[in-house]
Amino acid sequence: MQQRRMGRTGLKVSNICLGTMTFAGQADQATSRKILDEAYEQGVTFIDTADAYPSPPEPETAGFTEEVIGGWLAAERGRRDGLVLATKCRVRVGHGPNDQGLSRRHILTACDASLRRLGTDRIDLYQAHSPDPETPIDETLRAFDDLVRSGKVRYVGCSNYPAWQLALALGTSALHGLARYDCLQPRYNVLHRDIETELLPLCRDQGIGVIAYNPLGGGFLTGKHRGDAPPAPGTRFTLGAAGELYRDRYWHAAQFEAVASLKAFCAERALNLATASVAWVLAQPGITSAIVGASRPEQLAATLAAADMILDDETKAAFDTAWWSLPRRPPVK
Repeated sequence: MQQRRMGRTGLKVSNICLGTMTFAGQADQATSRKILDEAYEQGVTFIDTADAYPSPPEPETAGFTEEVIGGWLAAERGRRDGLVLATKCRVRVGHGPNDQGLSRRHILTACDASLRRLGTDRIDLYQAHSPDPETPIDETLRAFDDLVRSGKVRYVGCSNYPAWQLALALGTSALHGLARYDCLQPRYNVLHRDIETELLPLCRDQGIGVIAYNPLGGGFLTGKHRGDAPPAPGTRFTLGAAGELYRDRYWHAAQFEAVASLKAFCAERALNLATASVAWVLAQPGITSAIVGASRPEQLAATLAAADMILDDETKAAFDTAWWSLPRRPPVK
């Protein structure tokens, strides 16, 4: 497992990050702990979660995933110091008007709740899960800055931010001397490369770490799905509103054709498609880490193998061809 520097900071993280949105949802507590054990034993030192998990996020289940991780950490106290623990706030976690968003009130309350559930005195990377158009960016950043100064949070970052909002946040931090977003968590895989236009160049220029989620397209890039059949129950493509979102992203004829082409290419070269897909993400300039998840511990074998895989030029070209074969879709606003 490689260790990479997170942007301009001195923080080192494993180039594979364990995503946990399945914990206490698709994976029960016992299975979730086995997944954590397997990842930890294989050298993963970077864990990402959110206060709204498991997926699909619902106020009634918010925080369950953090509780699972907290229980796992409590079982062996020595693990915590060797881990970089990341979580997020923003998504609704209750039914009250202030139980969501990036207001000062919600951020400070959400951080204390996450610390309690995780059973730790600090969060290594605290992230805004998505932009909040109803809260001024300076209010959000001042709240994050206070958490850093208090010692409850070490670094702050953001997820799902477009380039213009990330640039605005960086400028606001610089203007007021506030802790800045030192990490970005965007969706990125061979079937979704929109961040290469503006976000990745911005992050490389400004020294922002990039931890890519969805490197397998929610399991689509394993090649196990078929276009002539509905998604199998229990997969990412069937989980309520989240399932609908994933079908909109990937469940199209052109995407199935691209995956079939890549699967055939990899089969001819004795490559695992899932492993190669994660390795492709890790090979892109500016990527710090790829977030991989699982609902069973045995699923980690293919994704963790990507940590040290080096793709040759022919394989990289095949992945480029798959991307350029897809119809262009309008940007998400």
